[in-house]
Amino acid sequence: MGMSLTVLGCSGSYPAVDCPCSGYLVQYEDTAVAIDLGPGCLANLQRHLELPQLSGVVLSHAHSDHWVDLSGLHVALKYRHGREELPVHGTADNRRMAALITGSFEPTFRWTDTGDGDSFTIGDLRFTLARTDHYIETHAVRVDAPDGRSLAYSADTGPDWSLRSLGTGIDLALLESTYGTDEERGDILHLSASDAGAMARDAAAHRLILTHFWPDSDLGVHARNGADAYGAPVTIASPNERYFL
Repeated sequence: MGMSLTVLGCSGSYPAVDCPCSGYLVQYEDTAVAIDLGPGCLANLQRHLELPQLSGVVLSHAHSDHWVDLSGLHVALKYRHGREELPVHGTADNRRMAALITGSFEPTFRWTDTGDGDSFTIGDLRFTLARTDHYIETHAVRVDAPDGRSLAYSADTGPDWSLRSLGTGIDLALLESTYGTDEERGDILHLSASDAGAMARDAAAHRLILTHFWPDSDLGVHARNGADAYGAPVTIASPNERYFL
């Protein structure tokens, strides 16, 4: 069926009721990669595959709402499943923070430090990174499948970053939309729904999904403002929804 994206969680900063923080499962045939694993995502991940079937993990940055369930994954793979050498890609800061919780995570994980412009493969999928406009080193992620389909995930960023740094004409753009309006965003290094819509339009993305909402957000406002800026309807991310490219 080609590449798919499953939302494990889409809350920003802290989990909402029944909605974990950021985490996404990208699948193509037998390849299954988690991009970010925020609080609550590990539980939802197990709805969609057995943990030993996971091909790898890509972490965007070291803010805790994007990765702390990696510690639970380590416990499950090491003590329950005996899995070793799972590829994990993340920043050096993220590696240091993860090690504080898990101790030595080798040989369960095979960690690779990431940097701006890095490109690597996990299974059948190619990943390309671009540094965003955020408070700490943070990488947006482009994923390319062998059939030519592509998706891009903004991770966390302010509006001075451009999705075009990962290319134009991407099939699916998954962009953070922490704030419903520009006024709410102010000068904070996150995106409003209008920012996300304009960013996807400028990069000629074929489809836009908004994610990373404050738990008490009015998602109708996000949808309207995002669509107005994008020039077409947008999708609001929802936990355990699967989107096919």
